[in-house]
Amino acid sequence: MKTYICEICGDAYIGETKPTQCPFCGAHKTYIKEGYEAKPIIEKKENIGELSKKNLQETLDLEMKANAVYLCMAEKTSSYELKAMYKRLAKIELEHATIASKLLNIPRPESKLEQCSNEDIENFKKTIELEEHASQLYLKFTKETEEEDIKMFFTALNEVEMGHIDLIKNYL
Repeated sequence: MKTYICEICGDAYIGETKPTQCPFCGAHKTYIKEGYEAKPIIEKKENIGELSKKNLQETLDLEMKANAVYLCMAEKTSSYELKAMYKRLAKIELEHATIASKLLNIPRPESKLEQCSNEDIENFKKTIELEEHASQLYLKFTKETEEEDIKMFFTALNEVEMGHIDLIKNYL
């Protein structure tokens, strides 16, 4: 057994082999290191510029909204598979919000209720819309930021959101 640590969220995975994605934040395996090698961005105390702070705050707001929308979708579906998937997506988005709040050195806000459809197909379409918006935003933020750790965070988030799009497109 080994301990693997995600350099994005800082959470540990214990297993025989490195996971292909962080089971907590969804970051790709390139961000997962053996425990002794890991240098999680949330542990570094990098000075963050005003533009990056603004972008991190927007990320925090977006990820909290996505968390609430996915929890709504989990409650509305009659399929156990879809319920489990949406609950997992909600946890990943909440983890992203937690990372953003840690980077901003502020408490993570409470979740607010969000509306969603009673129809799975409509919720799939809404999910793709949310994830595409987030992915485009994170690409923009990656280009704007000057801090290497924040750039890495936005790059990882973009990759995760693109994976979510692929997941939902498989259902359509």
